[in-house]
Amino acid sequence: MTQRSLKVALLQETDRGSREANLDAIEAGLREAAAAGAQLVLLQELHNGPYFCQHESVDEFDRAEPIPGPSTQRIGALAEELRLVVVASLFERRTAGLYHNTAVVFDRSRAIAGKYRKMHIPDDPAFYEKFYFTPGDLGFEPIDTSVGRLGVLVCWDQWYPEGARLMALAGAELLLYPTAIGWDPADTQDEKDRQRDAWITVQRGHAVANGLPLLACNRTGFEAGPEGGRGIDFWGSSFVAGPQGEFLAHASTHRRELLLVDVDLARSENVRRIWPFLRDRRIDAYADLTKRFRD
Repeated sequence: MTQRSLKVALLQETDRGSREANLDAIEAGLREAAAAGAQLVLLQELHNGPYFCQHESVDEFDRAEPIPGPSTQRIGALAEELRLVVVASLFERRTAGLYHNTAVVFDRSRAIAGKYRKMHIPDDPAFYEKFYFTPGDLGFEPIDTSVGRLGVLVCWDQWYPEGARLMALAGAELLLYPTAIGWDPADTQDEKDRQRDAWITVQRGHAVANGLPLLACNRTGFEAGPEGGRGIDFWGSSFVAGPQGEFLAHASTHRRELLLVDVDLARSENVRRIWPFLRDRRIDAYADLTKRFRD
């Protein structure tokens, strides 16, 4: 089968202290990616500012913006100028009192090619997202672009095999996860290692189970907690996996980094021929998956 190579880039960044500073860093990263020949660039989750969900405060809603809005205008203009497909991640203000954690895709144009609103919303210590985000209502629908059908999901979605599977069943050619995840500084090193390894392993499993390349872009750096909280040490480790879960590229834990790698999209066809998981699914026996729990 003919190789179908796609050069992808993941921009692993820290919070630079303001929306404008973060967007300036993104612009620099996009320009560097384009100069290196990238066709698709994935940004980290909520890249415009700090991970504000460490606490619950109504003042944080001031960070939200409409889509389209100022950030999509700036990133879209760069996507058009640099001829890039860009996957961005924004705090969306839909209307007063209705907000989403939303991924936005640009296809070498300032026009928005598609959106995905985060479906699974966590509510854990230092990750109080249910206070801010309404669960997504756009479903698990891939977004068509000039480089392929993108199965875009967001962070907490990456722990759920159902989301990746539904994207694959809808024809996604890649799975992409903008992410913000890190360690509690109070945890032991063994616990930190287990958490990071679990995060990597579950996503590699999605690549294997669906025979698709997978891109996960995480933020890096320590972000202090508000009101005396311990903060979060974001563990970076952005990576690209192939359709057998093999690492194609892997970023560091504590450094800003532009990760660049060539992905052969045609390999998915070959992998699915030798591992025909979609063929052997017992769809006649899966009705209980729609239940919360089998009592």
